[in-house]
Amino acid sequence: MGKKFIVKTQKGMESVAANYIREALSDAKVWASPLGYSGLVLVESGDETALERIEGIPEVERVIPVVAEVPAVLDEIVKTAELAAPMIGENETFAVKTTRRGKHDFSSIDVNRALGARIQELTKADVDLSWPDKVVQVEIIGDKAYISVVPGEEFRKFTPDKIDARELFRKLTVVQMPYWGDYKACRSFGEKIGRAAQAFEVKELIIAPKEKMDAFELAEFIKGVRIGQESRHQIQREAYPWKVDKVPVSVWDLHQVVRDKKRDKRLLIITDPKGPTLAEVKDRLARDMFYAKEIVVFIGSREGIPRGLFRFADYVVDLAPYMTFATEHGIPAALVSLWEVYEEYLRGREKGE
Repeated sequence: MGKKFIVKTQKGMESVAANYIREALSDAKVWASPLGYSGLVLVESGDETALERIEGIPEVERVIPVVAEVPAVLDEIVKTAELAAPMIGENETFAVKTTRRGKHDFSSIDVNRALGARIQELTKADVDLSWPDKVVQVEIIGDKAYISVVPGEEFRKFTPDKIDARELFRKLTVVQMPYWGDYKACRSFGEKIGRAAQAFEVKELIIAPKEKMDAFELAEFIKGVRIGQESRHQIQREAYPWKVDKVPVSVWDLHQVVRDKKRDKRLLIITDPKGPTLAEVKDRLARDMFYAKEIVVFIGSREGIPRGLFRFADYVVDLAPYMTFATEHGIPAALVSLWEVYEEYLRGREKGE
């Protein structure tokens, strides 16, 4: 009898992955979308290189070697602790994570609690739900439960060694010149800018015309900003484990923003091709951003920021020499660039450089 593997794919790619697995492993028994559950392929093979061969298929997202297959009954699942425990060292941490598909008289939390308690009893290892060394994965598909022991997730979104980019963006205000012209274009560009500002969770988005402009064109732009912000905020609410607030949005004359922020001694940064490159000023800029109470980044639209305001800026920075960014790319390009130099500075501080 061969080893079993649970293979995870993008939804809709199960059959494609299954066909490639059959080609790679001539002896394999392959079930795509078992019991109709998408994103899953069950594989059984006696080939010693099965794991490596399956991982070599681009359509495969994850391969989970099965340690035990038992009926989907809580007591039977808990008994698999005898097989899982030897794979977890006393000085390692672990967590039990269960994905349940189908109807059962127990919940995923019940499995996590009961199996976790038994494994801890056998190994004396500590439970770590955030950054475990080992994960006991329980995949329940209908009336069968498949138990695996895998290393802590290789590609984590949030890990202790990653610096939270929100540390910078929480004190960063974006001053965006509005797009003007055709109503549909105004709304379309507004949506993209609203989505970008919300994505970075900046302190504030200020829509700042440089002079008198058509009220209805501005209204369409602002409507677009609201639509873009709403759509991105909804995604954030569903995807993030923390509460995400909507970015405050206001309208202010561009020149008055400069006057007010300069008077309050905020750090003013203008992105413009006329300035020095980011590489030339990054060390000093990163240090000033670190100590600044608020960072104000000015981004143009169709036209750049008026040259007369350059005198009041602490930095005028060319993000990409000989290139001009499209209006909708201004916020992502500027903020990602600033984050990169800021993170480099923080890493240097940690090392005492």
